[in-house]
Amino acid sequence: MKQINVIGIVAGEASGDLLGSHLMAALKAAQPDIRFVGIGGPKMHSEGLEVLFPMEKLAVRGYVEVLKHFREIIGIRKWLKKYYFSNRPKLFIGVDAPDFNLDLEIALKQHGIPTIHYVSPSIWAWRGERIHKIKRAVSHMLALFPHEPVLYQQAGIPVDYVGHPLADMLPEHPNRANMRETMRIPEQALVFTFLPGSRQSELSQHSRIYIETAKLILHKHPQARFLVPLISRETRAIFEQALYDSHAQELPITLLFGHAQDAMIVADALLVASGTATLEAALLKRPMVITYRMPKLTSWLMKRKSYQPYYGLPNILSGRFVVPELIQEDATPENLAQALLNLLEDKRAVAELEQTFIGLHRSLRQNTAQKAANVILQYLNND
Repeated sequence: MKQINVIGIVAGEASGDLLGSHLMAALKAAQPDIRFVGIGGPKMHSEGLEVLFPMEKLAVRGYVEVLKHFREIIGIRKWLKKYYFSNRPKLFIGVDAPDFNLDLEIALKQHGIPTIHYVSPSIWAWRGERIHKIKRAVSHMLALFPHEPVLYQQAGIPVDYVGHPLADMLPEHPNRANMRETMRIPEQALVFTFLPGSRQSELSQHSRIYIETAKLILHKHPQARFLVPLISRETRAIFEQALYDSHAQELPITLLFGHAQDAMIVADALLVASGTATLEAALLKRPMVITYRMPKLTSWLMKRKSYQPYYGLPNILSGRFVVPELIQEDATPENLAQALLNLLEDKRAVAELEQTFIGLHRSLRQNTAQKAANVILQYLNND
């Protein structure tokens, strides 16, 4: 009787859940009898993941936030080590979440379990010294961006550039007119889409600022309307509370459960919390303002370890400021509103931005899930 191959897999947030689910689908297409066990979100669960802990337990960001949940996170990782030692998988895939996954991978690799890390930690942006830890932790790195492999090759770490699955999934030329018709938004309506983040901590930092920004835009454009996609009941509740506290329930703000990409496509301009959503916005060719707020201690610690002036992926991948970034103290409602209105007025800059984003899209479109699966299958079938 043929033995079923078991893969351990852990993703720590919504973007990892998306990556993990596409990879799982590609692996199952090659070997339908693969079994996946670990941590992931609803997309990975729908692909058959046996979930050992809710993904939300790991979805914290920044030094201060992690410290608050440190004991619980360490406990989960310790439990997982024992579980995988006792229920040995053929290999383990860490999907991003390096602060959690690398330590787990070190233990598993020392135990003779091959470890694949899917999504290079941003060692090119900050904390480059992690390359030594990565070498101890990772049997093979799967890099999403074309500038990353050379860093691993220099360190003697097996690596493959596989591109980004969002570039495979999203159309090069989204049909805005059709999407507006689907969402019943008039062709001439002025629409802003605000993406405050997927984590509860991000909503706590951003909600009031986004709401005050909407008020300022409405003062100049009373006909404007706003879409705010939110990923969970918890994040929606935080934003709704902020609306109540700001006496802003009458604002023309529509809260959506999911549908972030649809809301981006129909928008004239986006306000986006730094993260994977900025890459989605770029691949959908939409003008945006990138922002982020975090606790002051987290910000100070990150600045000390940073190597470049960019926060958002569109700027990082372009190697220059192609879209505005307003971070920390600069992220005031006045600054954000003005930056968004500037995008409306500069049609030439927006057209140039679209061409930049088309080039970025083409460089990242690599049939990612299949490329990543091909690497993993070499380990899976290496008896």
